[in-house]
Amino acid sequence: MPKQERAEETRRRILEAARETFASQGYQATSVAEICQRAGVTKGAFFYHFPTKHTLFLALLEDWLAQLDQYLNSEHYQGNSVAQRLYAMADLLRLGLTQGRDYLPMFLEFWLQATRDPVVWQATIEPYRRYRTFFANLYLQGVNEGSLRNADPNLAAVATVSLALGLLLQGLMDRESINWDEAAPAAFRWVLSLTASNSTEVS
Repeated sequence: MPKQERAEETRRRILEAARETFASQGYQATSVAEICQRAGVTKGAFFYHFPTKHTLFLALLEDWLAQLDQYLNSEHYQGNSVAQRLYAMADLLRLGLTQGRDYLPMFLEFWLQATRDPVVWQATIEPYRRYRTFFANLYLQGVNEGSLRNADPNLAAVATVSLALGLLLQGLMDRESINWDEAAPAAFRWVLSLTASNSTEVS
């Protein structure tokens, strides 16, 4: 295996081992030695890729958010109107529920560490602000093109991000009550349909 591929594989194993260990034991209780043992790498290999446990923790957050950014900007969601794009994005909730079942402990760990560490807080809160801006711009575009009702785009963005996050958390923490894989996207579409103009077809 070429050197670059070996390095990428080692980094991937460290990230996966860290995600599993942080999720089961928590960030503070997890040592670099435990991560290395689980990943099957030396400490030298660990520090080659990540100077500290802290940078590794932030790398996990960045990798997770990069996946979401990729989906949000996917051509799959480039519909004929903003209302149609928003409606199609409901499928992201199903994807989030599928992937999030493995990531929920880490997701909660990010929040916990954010209350204690200003660097983690900044890394955690920045994506929420970015997504609010993303949706505010999208809502403004929808109002201007006439596919969405005239409303404050910033408030609509706050409501959208809060709705998506709330549905994801319910679906991940209360798995047995209903079929969240179907209910969460359906609920998201229903709320979004209320923002569409009367002349717009989003279904």
